[in-house]
Amino acid sequence: MKPKRGAPRKSAAKSKRALVQIRLHETEKRAFEQAADMDGKKLSEWIRDRLRRNSREELERLGQAVPFLMTGSTP
Repeated sequence: MKPKRGAPRKSAAKSKRALVQIRLHETEKRAFEQAADMDGKKLSEWIRDRLRRNSREELERLGQAVPFLMTGSTP
């Protein structure tokens, strides 16, 4: 039997299931791709990191709980 190819499957707790779609200008997307590449990350990972950072800072500034910190679901 041949070994399976590809990365091993993630557990349900570690898999990301929610999807957010946004519309961008091509120039925005190119800039985001360039920044992600310079940071050594995939575009989706880079965007998620920035959104998490910004939302955490804003929620904490307003004295609100940060849901993704409470659940222990940090990637």
